[in-house]
Amino acid sequence: MSAPLVIVGTGLAGYNLAREFRKLDSTTPLLLISADDGRSYSKPMLSTGFGKHKDADGLSMAEPGAMAEQLGAEIRTHTRITAIDPAHKRLWIGEEAVPYRDLVLAWGAEVIRVPVAGDAEDAIFPINDLEDYARFRVAAAGKRRVLLLGAGLIGCEFANDLSLGGYQVELVAPCEQVMPGLLHPAAAAAVQAGLESLGARFHLGPTLASLEHQGDGLQARLSDGSQIACDLVISAVGLRPRTELAASAGLVVRRGVVVDRQLRTSHAHVYALGDCAEVEGLNLLYVMPLMSCARALAKTLAGTPTRVSYGPMPVTVKTPVCPLVVSPPPPGLQGEWTVAGGGGDIKALCHDAAGNLLGYALTGAAVQEKLALNKQLPPLLA
Repeated sequence: MSAPLVIVGTGLAGYNLAREFRKLDSTTPLLLISADDGRSYSKPMLSTGFGKHKDADGLSMAEPGAMAEQLGAEIRTHTRITAIDPAHKRLWIGEEAVPYRDLVLAWGAEVIRVPVAGDAEDAIFPINDLEDYARFRVAAAGKRRVLLLGAGLIGCEFANDLSLGGYQVELVAPCEQVMPGLLHPAAAAAVQAGLESLGARFHLGPTLASLEHQGDGLQARLSDGSQIACDLVISAVGLRPRTELAASAGLVVRRGVVVDRQLRTSHAHVYALGDCAEVEGLNLLYVMPLMSCARALAKTLAGTPTRVSYGPMPVTVKTPVCPLVVSPPPPGLQGEWTVAGGGGDIKALCHDAAGNLLGYALTGAAVQEKLALNKQLPPLLA
């Protein structure tokens, strides 16, 4: 039997690549390796579960057995690879050597963990996959007060979702506005006001200094001396591409695993896509670029070398209290921002000196203009 195509990861990147590959090649042996339970789900939906009153089973779309049958693949769950040997085209799972024809790293990104003083670090929950979500749902049963660490995209999405689910939410983040680095301040103010209208409270500037058990709840002390009583803490301070195993195998890594336009790493027959990959300096932790990569890489793996291209990649943020779509200007391009509208309806546009649209941030009713504006945006990777 010939060596299989091996995909490490069964998130959106891994499963979508497998689907796209099977459209083009139905015979090559296919092996997917997952560190978790291998259920198919949409990671962006993790921040909609409370508002929709869905537990982890409700967010799951297919069990690994059904996915294996659908893909004509072997799926190994709760399995972690321990080393990659590119020179001999094999990877290791403990003492077991697994050969591959081609290897695809689709193992995503890991939660950035910030150490916190006190005796209640066990009450801080990251939510980066379906199993994390399931653990938090169990811990949250009968509780109501949630402290969110981070006011970025994920933090704001969870704040909206938890508020809709009946939770009292407080956010702590060492920044001056929500989604810093992603949003124009006017759009950020609109989103924050929308979340505050649901009851969310913001503590922007300080960090969490300590967390202690206190009776049936928790007592959080911030770096500015203020204190917050809560029952649970969600860490949403950010994600970091998983690169350690790739680096130890000799692959070039920077922020992510470095790949070319065909998503090849620095070693032959090893590819990467999704949250762990850095494509020409771009590490984009969103669904649209992931899907573009999956389609291009499937063609390459099926025998038709294909370069990935990124058109405009607007991001729809799941804050229904204040609808938001944002397309940041491409890295390295400078422009001037103009802002129109007010309240929850903001249209912030960035143009270069020649008047070309580089990016935008739209909130509320202004999101209706996204399709027309997308036609004016430059591609991220032509």
